[in-house]
Amino acid sequence: MAMDPVTAIAWIVVFVVVTVAVTGLSGRIGWSAPVTLVLVGAIASFVPAVPRVTLEPDLVLFGLLPPLLFAAAIRTSLIDIRARNDSILLTSVALVAFTVVAVGFAAWWLVPGITLAAGLAFGAVVAPTDAVAVTAVTGKVPLPRRVVTILEGESLLNDATALVALDAAITAITRVVTPADVAGDFVLAVVVGGGIGMAVGFVLGDIRKRLHSAVLDTSLSLVTPFIAFLPAQLLHGSGALAVVVAGLYLGFRSPVVLSAEARVAERLNWKTVQFLLENAVFLFIGLNLAGVLEGVVKNGPGLWVTVGISFAVLAVVIASRFAWVFFTMLLYRIGPARVRERAWSAASSTVVSAAGIRGVVTLAAVFLLPDQTPQRELLQFLAFVVVLGTLLQALPLPLLIRRVHLPAPNLAQEWTERQLLTAEAKQAGIERLDAVRTEDDEERVVEQLRRASSFLSEQLADPSPADREPSPVTFSRLRGSMIAAEREAVLLARRDGRYQEGAVQAVLAAIDAEETALRARHPKAIGE
Repeated sequence: MAMDPVTAIAWIVVFVVVTVAVTGLSGRIGWSAPVTLVLVGAIASFVPAVPRVTLEPDLVLFGLLPPLLFAAAIRTSLIDIRARNDSILLTSVALVAFTVVAVGFAAWWLVPGITLAAGLAFGAVVAPTDAVAVTAVTGKVPLPRRVVTILEGESLLNDATALVALDAAITAITRVVTPADVAGDFVLAVVVGGGIGMAVGFVLGDIRKRLHSAVLDTSLSLVTPFIAFLPAQLLHGSGALAVVVAGLYLGFRSPVVLSAEARVAERLNWKTVQFLLENAVFLFIGLNLAGVLEGVVKNGPGLWVTVGISFAVLAVVIASRFAWVFFTMLLYRIGPARVRERAWSAASSTVVSAAGIRGVVTLAAVFLLPDQTPQRELLQFLAFVVVLGTLLQALPLPLLIRRVHLPAPNLAQEWTERQLLTAEAKQAGIERLDAVRTEDDEERVVEQLRRASSFLSEQLADPSPADREPSPVTFSRLRGSMIAAEREAVLLARRDGRYQEGAVQAVLAAIDAEETALRARHPKAIGE
């Protein structure tokens, strides 16, 4: 039944408010926001007053996936990706292929009446981990940088492999496909997708370098994932890979290409977009449960058979990931010396295996199965089970990390490196000051600039006693208190009507900018 525009907008507002409220409440009480949103959506799908939600795969693949991938890609370190490229290839390509085969044959054997091609298509559906879900989990637990890089890199790059495998399997449902056809499609997807992504990143980077307005730059940034995705898809390449390559390139080049104002605006805007989309996706997944169950009840093999198949398929999905990751660990350990140096530990392998979460890509891809696919409704339900099951499997990750004694990231070392790098930057600033100052420049101003820039270097060279907080932290803490008082004074003046609003907003913006810089250096020193 068609919905009038006012009602549709009202439901969209309710959808966003529920997403924000559930996510915020989950964070306060320590629950997993993705799992909670899926459960809330699943319960709501059975409420008669809630409109029936149907998943349009093209809307997800063309509308939601590009911005989600881009938001994750611009925050991912290209340097880290390069450093771990062998591990990422083993998970984003080889692991996907292994999962397609293992789950495909298992589904062919377990699900009554389906062909091997349909089973392999389902294997391709559940093979890729989801960048959204992995980010939602890894952002909450302290993991070593190498593990985080592998998980994020895998989830960003494995969509291309899985979607090429899915296209080949869908084609095989209706006609014969040879291994050469699959290999050719994969090469085409990688070459075209990667090439378009690099071209888009280079061209848009050059254009954005010439823009002097953060508003214009942000507007162009918001359409960048679609500029990369659409032509890649039209030319039979991987749109997902194009978006990831463009995002990695622009994220790496942003300090050179963008102004400071544009970088701050892009970071905040994409953080907001990612928050709304990634959490809304989980709620949306839950809202599809009633429709998927209806199809299973009508055409499925029966309740208990469906339950048994669901648990068996989920077990194969999880077990295949554990098997491949530990097999890879063994290959590293028995390889040449250069390879053994990069070997994974058993603890890292356990955590990487347990973090194989599926999400929106799996739910969208399963709806791409053609109508003539045997047991299509059951396969859709099984995809839902895999998504929810892998989300639940990731819940005990913090406990697992403690049990396997996986070392936490060295925050003290990172903090020291950050301070040393800041000191180097400050020293470079002092040297530039000496080079560009003229005789007409006020000595008082020059000396003030020199003292402000020298402060951190001097404190690092002469640290505070062990029983006291470092002087830079003290500076940030005290300056944070001063900033709070300054803001209160400005707001009091506004309330009294003693200044025009333009002046008030300008002063508040300057105070906010300084507080943002302080929080970036010492967030705990001035309070979150």
